[in-house]
Amino acid sequence: METILAVVIGVLYATGIYMMLRRSLVKLIIGLSLLSNGANLLIFTVGRLTRARAPFVPEGADALQPPYADPLPQALILTAIVISFGVLGFVVVLFHRAYQTVGTDDLDEMKATDT
Repeated sequence: METILAVVIGVLYATGIYMMLRRSLVKLIIGLSLLSNGANLLIFTVGRLTRARAPFVPEGADALQPPYADPLPQALILTAIVISFGVLGFVVVLFHRAYQTVGTDDLDEMKATDT
């Protein structure tokens, strides 16, 4: 299972970087979204996949009984989702303002406005 997820993570990173290198700002936003999803999946995979075992300490025990799902990657992914949503929201608003000012989403035509 981890091998399949590693391939999916690689594909998400590769397509995200490819889309970010395109000239359109819309493709840049899509690439940023793919890259953040790849990072979330990477954190999930590194935390190991454990099914149907909640991270609760049973009665009478002092520690968790293995195997159990690690709650730290889940908390990190939740935080990463919130941060990526905020960044994507900011990028969309920035794109909208740049499109209003310049009238195009082509990055090469936006470079002409530097002077």
